[in-house]
Amino acid sequence: MGGLKYIKVTRCPSGMSLETRTRIKNKRYESGVLPYRDMGYWEQEYKIKHTDILALFRMTPQPGVDPIEAAAAIAGESSTATWTVVWTDLLTAADLYRAKAYRVARVPSSNEVYFAYIAYDIDLFEEGSLANLTASIIGNVFGFKAVRALRLEDMRFPIAYLKTFQGPATGLIVERERMDKFGRPFLGATIKPKLGLSGKNYGRVVFEGLKGGLDFLKDDENINSQPFMRYRERFLFSMEGVNHASCLTGEVKGHYLNVTGATMEDLYERSDLCYQLGSVILMIDLVIGYTAIQSITQWSRKHDMLLHLHRAGNSAYARQKDHGINFRVICKWMRMAGVDHLHAGTVVGKLEGDPYMVKGFYATLLTTKAAANIKNGLFFPQDWASLRRCVPVGSGGIHCGQMHKLITYLGDDVVLQFGGGTIGHPDGIQAGATANRVALESMILARNAGHPYLSEGNSILTDAARWCGSLRTALDVWHGVSFNYTSTDTGDVVESETPVR
Repeated sequence: MGGLKYIKVTRCPSGMSLETRTRIKNKRYESGVLPYRDMGYWEQEYKIKHTDILALFRMTPQPGVDPIEAAAAIAGESSTATWTVVWTDLLTAADLYRAKAYRVARVPSSNEVYFAYIAYDIDLFEEGSLANLTASIIGNVFGFKAVRALRLEDMRFPIAYLKTFQGPATGLIVERERMDKFGRPFLGATIKPKLGLSGKNYGRVVFEGLKGGLDFLKDDENINSQPFMRYRERFLFSMEGVNHASCLTGEVKGHYLNVTGATMEDLYERSDLCYQLGSVILMIDLVIGYTAIQSITQWSRKHDMLLHLHRAGNSAYARQKDHGINFRVICKWMRMAGVDHLHAGTVVGKLEGDPYMVKGFYATLLTTKAAANIKNGLFFPQDWASLRRCVPVGSGGIHCGQMHKLITYLGDDVVLQFGGGTIGHPDGIQAGATANRVALESMILARNAGHPYLSEGNSILTDAARWCGSLRTALDVWHGVSFNYTSTDTGDVVESETPVR
């Protein structure tokens, strides 16, 4: 009677002997508390798989904590580990499911802060779910006592994982075709004051801004359905302004109607009204959460509507260098989720934005294949497969006198939103919109004619203002207005040549 034949294996594929691996594994499953690095969460010779999800953390270990142990702990606590050995590990493919910290590098100019590179097996995450991804990557690990501070700096997603997300439903090219706008940035404005206007006056602002030459008007992040103006009133008067301006100008116009609400039922109800009124675009805030964002992106895809995302709340966890989430990671998540627009900084405006970091944000949203570029904060290359491009939005403290700088830093594939720089014009909203449109088109004409528009920007605007009183007034009012403050999130890091062993 034949029996099973056993083949003796003396070497494992990794090169480690079977006896050695068995001894390590037995030690790993001994009862009690073991260092995370001894439980399998540190593997310096780990071979990165093309299907791995990679994460880069900036960590500040507590005094006396070995940085390698801290990195292993982050890998463990963001994947399968707890504080002690548990016998149920024996019931799983634990070696596969453990995240692997494979490199630790000291941050230049610091003796206390380190980069931790961690690889996660793709099977650790539910397909197409940002909520599940973030529950691991930014879950309990950010409260771990062994590190004083922790920041998620960058991630790399494999194509196999990206294909489980829908990405932007419209994308840059289709949006340009739908809006009939080519060869220049989109122009927009945010309605001011944010709160307190009646529905009729709100609609008047929309009409005058669009009639004056803007492509979009926008609700601000905190206008929802307050006692002074309920959402139905706002939607009706806003769309009246959109339709009237479109008829007068012969251009396709839009207004970002903010559908943010307390519940998903509220979001769907408000989105349905946007659709019924014929709006081309709607808007949500980042604070509604990842599940709600993905739900509305799917709704927008089904209804062929553009979706604008305001990054409200982002700086609460993205601005400081030592703790939180870098905004480039939020950019990646939101492109995966499927928003069509995302605020991504201006460089010259009133909000946080280092030039190199902003360039990295825009590359994340607009490129189909982004190469690693440490100067711009991109630590990993990223192939976006067939996910469409997300249009970045530049807003916050910008005006027409900065047009040459905005085009230089941000390019054509952007929505430039001038809120105060439109509605604050002394001659009214329509004049403010006209000033911005003339400034933009004069700068584009100069660029296309081969003029060095960055160095000659002021003279180009001055020449255009000779024929446009609205632009002349705007330049007189805002000449020299700038926000020259040092950025808190700067790209002061380079790759370390010698990893910590």
